[in-house]
Amino acid sequence: MTGTIPTVEGIPVPLTTHKDDGSWVRPETANDAINPAPSRWYLKAQASALRSGLYLGMTLHYMASPRPPNPNFTLTIPSLLSKHKGTFTLQFYTPKGYEDAAKHGKRYPAVVNFHGGGFTIGNGTDDARFARYVLETCDAVFVSVDYRLAPEYPFPTAVDDAADALFYLIRQSADLHIDPMKLATSGFSAGGNIAITATLRFNEHLKELADPDNKAPPVPDHKIRAIATWYPVTDYSISRAEKRATCVKPESTLPPGMTNLFDGSYLYPGDIKMAHPWLSPARASDDELKEAIPQNVLVYTCEWDMLQKEGEAFAKRLAAEPLNKTVHHRMIPGVAHGWDKSPDPLKPAIHTQEVYTDCCRKLLAIFNAVD
Repeated sequence: MTGTIPTVEGIPVPLTTHKDDGSWVRPETANDAINPAPSRWYLKAQASALRSGLYLGMTLHYMASPRPPNPNFTLTIPSLLSKHKGTFTLQFYTPKGYEDAAKHGKRYPAVVNFHGGGFTIGNGTDDARFARYVLETCDAVFVSVDYRLAPEYPFPTAVDDAADALFYLIRQSADLHIDPMKLATSGFSAGGNIAITATLRFNEHLKELADPDNKAPPVPDHKIRAIATWYPVTDYSISRAEKRATCVKPESTLPPGMTNLFDGSYLYPGDIKMAHPWLSPARASDDELKEAIPQNVLVYTCEWDMLQKEGEAFAKRLAAEPLNKTVHHRMIPGVAHGWDKSPDPLKPAIHTQEVYTDCCRKLLAIFNAVD
């Protein structure tokens, strides 16, 4: 029996008896996922053009009422974990009364956030609307990390920077009026991946610091209590073609031109294993996840997103034996990937207010819980 090979957005999709029968070809390395790999020069030119377009889109996004807040201050910190030495910026949004914290000795919970953009585009101010809800609902400091972007800084630079940010905030918590026992990570899309993988990288470095031969100063007492991850990529060992074809609305997924740019930029060099836990947390071992992932995990996925299925599967794994995490998974119906970043200058995206409030109320309850 013969038939025409189906395509999704122009990408040939292998025929299978059932979409979930395990017969898809899974990439093992970056070379398998991106073949042929574009030149680094081409990727840099494409990323530069896309960054300019994003600036216009986010300008329109900011115009909708109520306007999102601006950062109260920024700090530039050194990269210590990455082999690509340099600096990156932390954007601080502070709650009402923060300026008097030193006078009263108050410490605030902190939500450490990572923006989206395929590890290639985006800025630390992109999630300012979510920051407003964190400030007003959680009475917490919102720290958005301007991690360094691919293709200039490919994997695992973003994850290294994320872990560096956590260590910096813990070590400087007294000066920043942050309670290091009440921390959470959050992130959107690629940043949703980082919100998860940062805890894995952080835990790995904690083990290195525990070595008796390590002369680094001890890390102050701290506790990462929660992850709030929004439409994250969790498994790069599943091909983009499979993700599109198994999505309930493939025509609403991110176009191949964009995802090819993202993957070609971040997944470099070509011998990177797609199952690396700092890249694909869904492929981390039970021991790694049990040890590094905080007890509370909030997962928000989008019905029309190619990442919905893997996000839901990851949430179910975390909640099940032997991990037994406290997981809240919510799929937002009838929306595509990144729906909350709509460039409509007249009004915020549908569901945003209710879902952001839901997340922040849960974070507040977690921060207020007694151990």
